[in-house]
Amino acid sequence: MWMRVRKFAHILERSGLAMAGAASGLFVAAHTGSSIAALTTQGFLLIMMIGGAVGFYLGIDTPQLEFDPDDIGKSGRPRRFDSAELLTATGTFCAALTAFASVGVIVLREQPHIAWTVLILIGWVLGISMQIVAGAMARMRRY
Repeated sequence: MWMRVRKFAHILERSGLAMAGAASGLFVAAHTGSSIAALTTQGFLLIMMIGGAVGFYLGIDTPQLEFDPDDIGKSGRPRRFDSAELLTATGTFCAALTAFASVGVIVLREQPHIAWTVLILIGWVLGISMQIVAGAMARMRRY
């Protein structure tokens, strides 16, 4: 019984993360679409939301690299680092920062220079891409 409850809790958590990612993607799409006329389509909104949902679902809470006692160097520290963990942390930070900036622009009704808008869009795409790659890397090494 406890295993089913635990599995349900995990699915509930992952679904919540996916919805948070989709909402973040919607905010970034709304901001960039209001500044760049070519990005005002429903397709663009949907792509940004799906990208955010997949990125946050896969990229947050990735399985950690297992401890390998043979990997300890002379200094007592591991010789290699968990690249998936670094990638997901960086991706999550970039995606969250750009979503936060987009919400700020929308709420404060600002009109930043187009370069800032493009930078926000690039930061979002890079952030969710890093999350997706890191999540896939971490799950592939587990199997």
